[in-house]
Amino acid sequence: MSATPISPNDSVAASAVDAGGLATASHVTPAFSPLYQQIKVLILQSLQAGEWKPSAAIPSEMELAARFKVSQGTVRKAVDELAAENLLVRRQGKGTFVATHAERQIQYRFLKLIPDNGDPSREGPAQRHIIDCKRARATAEVAKALAIRTGDAVLQVRRVLSFANVPTILEDLWLPAAPFKGLTAERLRDYNGPMYALFETEFDVRMVRAEEKIRAVLPDPEQSELLKTDAHTPLLSVERIAYTYNDAPMEMRRGLYLTSRHYYRNALN
Repeated sequence: MSATPISPNDSVAASAVDAGGLATASHVTPAFSPLYQQIKVLILQSLQAGEWKPSAAIPSEMELAARFKVSQGTVRKAVDELAAENLLVRRQGKGTFVATHAERQIQYRFLKLIPDNGDPSREGPAQRHIIDCKRARATAEVAKALAIRTGDAVLQVRRVLSFANVPTILEDLWLPAAPFKGLTAERLRDYNGPMYALFETEFDVRMVRAEEKIRAVLPDPEQSELLKTDAHTPLLSVERIAYTYNDAPMEMRRGLYLTSRHYYRNALN
């Protein structure tokens, strides 16, 4: 990519941000990156450091432009990309806010199983049955997925999600124990919102993206019993690694999806 010329009015200060900022020049994307991408990195660093909490308003484009010593247009382009990535939410006439998993449009971002009528909001939230939340030691596979050491402490969660009282998803989750200290089965049962919203509000861990692998499988006897299906019913196996800011893995999840009344939808851009 060729270098993007920077005018005197569109230069990032040598320190990257002012005294209230969070980055130094060494943390900024390379000089050949478009300037708006450099500003995007600085905003991400502020989000990661917790300067602006989920659901809180971020400074206006004019304020950010003054802070980073760039034009409003440059800030707008950076904010547009972050909004497209569901990290920020624009609200007409109100400003720009840090996205939260408690919002409806964000809730369904990580739930790709759609009812045959095509509208997940019509069937309402899933009924959740927390089977277990226990402390365990990371296997080599889990450790690799979470970028920790084999044998490190993890929390292992198992739950069943039902729609219209029909068991539909069986999930096993592994979380690094340290960031989720105090998480229990009782806490998961008592929380009425999405699990990622709980992680966000009580453990200051925000999942911002995920990678998934999908294949068709047959259930074992225990899985068949929990999903109330037979051993010959094919299920969709979805293995997910979810990441917080700075591409830090925070969750390994394996889900078995019953698709007799639903389909798995993904949007490709």
